[in-house]
Amino acid sequence: MKKLVLVFLFLNCSLFVSAQSVWKSDKAHSQLKFDITHLGVSTVSGAFTDFDATITASKPDFSDAIFALTAKTESINTGVDKRNEHLKSADFFDAAANPEITFKSNTVKSAGKDKFQVTGDLTMHGVTKPVTLELTHRGTVTNPMSKKPVAGFRATGTVKRADFGIGPKFPAPMLSEEVMIIADGEFGPAN
Repeated sequence: MKKLVLVFLFLNCSLFVSAQSVWKSDKAHSQLKFDITHLGVSTVSGAFTDFDATITASKPDFSDAIFALTAKTESINTGVDKRNEHLKSADFFDAAANPEITFKSNTVKSAGKDKFQVTGDLTMHGVTKPVTLELTHRGTVTNPMSKKPVAGFRATGTVKRADFGIGPKFPAPMLSEEVMIIADGEFGPAN
């Protein structure tokens, strides 16, 4: 009887593990961007161009998903080389000492049809803080070229520079305290 119970437990655990799907970001169709206000009158935009993101979920609507992202700090790009180098310096991100920015979700709550609030830990500049992002699942379709499923997502949120010790020598209004994060991504099955 004991062996039968163990076999049953093993099979149930195996089914649960196999039901988990891992989705990886398609780098050619994904972006990790940010906007910050300069002098209170204009917006400066930039992006981290080297990043990987994964979604682990067992439900097709992704309501139980775990989102994870790692971005290379050195990949920051605002379109202005001199500004990029300054942002990589100790005045801002200190990319040499803090080579990665990471996010891992802790909770996903429904916020309407195909909309979620995703709360997780963001680590940037050596500081980890909880953040909440607004997430929209834009749908899941079959890519006509690869014949594989593709899921689209958009996440937006705001972080405060001071919470992460980024750019303390440049207070508002020189640079806004709040930075808007915009992440757009297409994800496909990892296997």
